[in-house]
Amino acid sequence: MNNLQSQQLLQNISALLDNARKKVVVAVNQTMVLTYYEIGRMIVEDEQNGENRAEYGKTVLKDLSLHLTKRFGKGFSVSNLKQIRQFYLIYSKGQTLSVFLHDADNEYVEKRQTLSGESETTLEKLINQGQIHQNSIKFKLSWSHYLKLMRIKDAKERRFYEIESYKNNWSLRELQRQYDSALYTRLSLSKNKEEILQLSEKGQIVEKPKDLIKDPYILEFLGLSEKPDYSENELESELIDKLEHFLLELGTGFTFVARQDRITFDEKHFKIDLVFYNRILKCFVLIDLKIGELKHQDIGQMQMYVNYFDREKRFEGENKTIGIILCQDKSEALVQYTLPEDNSQIFASKYLTVLPTKEDFINILNSDNGKIS
Repeated sequence: MNNLQSQQLLQNISALLDNARKKVVVAVNQTMVLTYYEIGRMIVEDEQNGENRAEYGKTVLKDLSLHLTKRFGKGFSVSNLKQIRQFYLIYSKGQTLSVFLHDADNEYVEKRQTLSGESETTLEKLINQGQIHQNSIKFKLSWSHYLKLMRIKDAKERRFYEIESYKNNWSLRELQRQYDSALYTRLSLSKNKEEILQLSEKGQIVEKPKDLIKDPYILEFLGLSEKPDYSENELESELIDKLEHFLLELGTGFTFVARQDRITFDEKHFKIDLVFYNRILKCFVLIDLKIGELKHQDIGQMQMYVNYFDREKRFEGENKTIGIILCQDKSEALVQYTLPEDNSQIFASKYLTVLPTKEDFINILNSDNGKIS
């Protein structure tokens, strides 16, 4: 066997082992979370049979913690048992729970059961009645993810982050960052009630250009100050240096194509700051960076870039190019009257270089700046 064959064999075996280890980790996580769910169910049922629920938390959980810790080691403190109990209460009642079942082809299909607080529609009732088999319940995330998710009070928002964490394979750190940057709120700003409900049931669905847009974009990972004491080139360089974080902020399906992409016609040269391609919409996405206030000339320039890509770069079967202007400040009226009424290709969004406070996001929700033109 030559060196080339040996190298290929090594790569194939290594890939197989890496994949197997990942599956083992996933299986262990799912088993642990499901076990905690069952422990929570047992605690709640035992509590409901007790005469004094207040005393239950002080005595039974304490005794349970001592015995479990002695037999199984760390992880069963009173506070952890309370979290396990809370996990069951949250994920068994009063929300939409995704239950993944095996179909005839052994593929996962999603069955949604709306679970209210009424006793006849609780999860354990469905299991006992044989409508759902206990072993079919699959919690797709780690226990650390669910500890974070449980702290989100709004059930729709919690469900959104749960779906997106699984779909995009977010680490706990990435989940925390997306929550801190109020991703759900930013995506909700330009949506009606039905579309917001869809976010909580299916996560972010990208079907048209507007679905990709956030306003504002949060670029706190760059470490830049809030004041405009940096240039557009510096902003661009920082985004490229932290491309992985920027792609996460942009959303699903983005791949990087080029920076300072030069186009030329009539012996004139122009440079587009950043060029991406979105695999879901099958189109180019052009991004222009602007320090300070957005001007109508900036919108006109982006319109030229988009037209050029549509006519010179776009292949047959690809969709029309999208242009996004990221600016520190914009006038909604200027955007509205500069772009045609049927515009679906060019968008202007603000960007923030620091994480806004909760009050700031509330102000965005209550102002015209929260609307995407």
